[in-house]
Amino acid sequence: MTHYETEIKRIRKKIYSNQGQIDTVIGVRNYIDNNYDINLNLDFLSHLRYVSKYHLLRLFKRYYGQTPKQYLTDVRIKKSKECLKSGMKVTETCFAVGFESLSSFSTLFKNRNGLTPREFQKRAIFEK
Repeated sequence: MTHYETEIKRIRKKIYSNQGQIDTVIGVRNYIDNNYDINLNLDFLSHLRYVSKYHLLRLFKRYYGQTPKQYLTDVRIKKSKECLKSGMKVTETCFAVGFESLSSFSTLFKNRNGLTPREFQKRAIFEK
């Protein structure tokens, strides 16, 4: 084994020391990616992977740099953009991606993208 390979192995062991932790956060992320449209919360996600919600929060933030809730919001905003580009109505999009309030969806969408969902949709359709 070369010095380079030894260093990579040492660093990998230090950073990704526990395969169980990695499997937990990857499992939660995959679950969020596939079930973003339902009501997900930290309690549910932690029970899903049989881990404390506080431990899950720390792990997820450690490996992905954001909390599960922040990641879920990012996924929902990304999916809402796809729906709006395809011509789905704003209200339908809001509920299809898992938001419970049209006003909070619109506010959050505008804060993240600088445009309201309707403005975003008009630009997306115009650019086609």
